[in-house]
Amino acid sequence: MAQPGTQKNTLEIPAKLYRIGELISYTPFSRQTIHNYTIMGLIREAQWTEGGHRLYDESVFRRLSRIIQLKKTKTLAEIRHILRKEERAADASPIRQETVGDKETGRNTRSIENN
Repeated sequence: MAQPGTQKNTLEIPAKLYRIGELISYTPFSRQTIHNYTIMGLIREAQWTEGGHRLYDESVFRRLSRIIQLKKTKTLAEIRHILRKEERAADASPIRQETVGDKETGRNTRSIENN
């Protein structure tokens, strides 16, 4: 039981980070495609390891799913434009789930507000 004054209204869930090798095992994309999509700005790494490896958070799977959907009828340039537009709209939305870095542990956590 929490002591008085220490109870939080926020749950902190450790964020899972994925290396490129894990992404290619869970998706139909090759290592080179993941790299290219990162360079093009279609997806973004969440962090880097000390050894310089990219780490992606769970949101990359939604983004890659959206890319698969859009590739049926759009070019990569068009997809980048659409994704940026959707990202701006999501940033303007009042309801957001935040991922924050913990300075003490160096880990990311997701905050979910309990209203």
